[in-house]
Amino acid sequence: MGRVSRRVFNLAAAGLMAAPHLAWPASGKVPKSLDHVILGCSDLDAGIDEVFRRTGVRAAAGGVHPGAGTKNALLSLGALRYLEILAPDPLQPASTDPRHVANLKNPALVGWAVHRPDLNEFASVLQRAGVECVGPKPGSRSRPDGTTLRWKSLTLKDDSGGVLPFFIEWDSHSVHPSVDAPAGCRLTDLRIDTPNPAALKTLAGKLQLDVQIRQSNELRLAAAIAGPKGTLPLRSS
Repeated sequence: MGRVSRRVFNLAAAGLMAAPHLAWPASGKVPKSLDHVILGCSDLDAGIDEVFRRTGVRAAAGGVHPGAGTKNALLSLGALRYLEILAPDPLQPASTDPRHVANLKNPALVGWAVHRPDLNEFASVLQRAGVECVGPKPGSRSRPDGTTLRWKSLTLKDDSGGVLPFFIEWDSHSVHPSVDAPAGCRLTDLRIDTPNPAALKTLAGKLQLDVQIRQSNELRLAAAIAGPKGTLPLRSS
């Protein structure tokens, strides 16, 4: 597969958002600009096996996050979106992992990302809206082929334990992970359940999110991935 430049990626994303039937479900069950969802687990091989058992598609090794204490495996969820299975990297100190995936007893959603074409500008927008955030900060991951994947990310100061997303802008020289990750699955649902939907909808407006928000007794992120073998429901811990 060839590389997808940031400019081409942004143009493609903009075009797909203008005509969502080309790549994203028309039901509104998945945010149009969703980039990826993160499934945390304490052991990467076990996480890969569980996703394969439920969906019929085996994720491929993605690489390691230097200085973050984790490594991952990837599975495409269609154009410009993917599943990241995230687990501890035994060659790095566990204390460096901000998501503490080593402590998970069962696989659980630990985060999700939304693509933005210009994080510096968006950070200013959030600041003016009174939303505290950190970044944009550079990030990287070493791929198995020896290349380095680079991006910038903007995180909320309070993301409610990964229930709220972070925002990502890919480097112009990096391959978007959906391009060469194993295909065959799609994300059919992503939503936030909350005891206070009114307040969350107000915040979602400031964050420019089109995510589903539903009344619930507890705050949680929920998603569903459909594959050739079946559907895998996911939720935050």
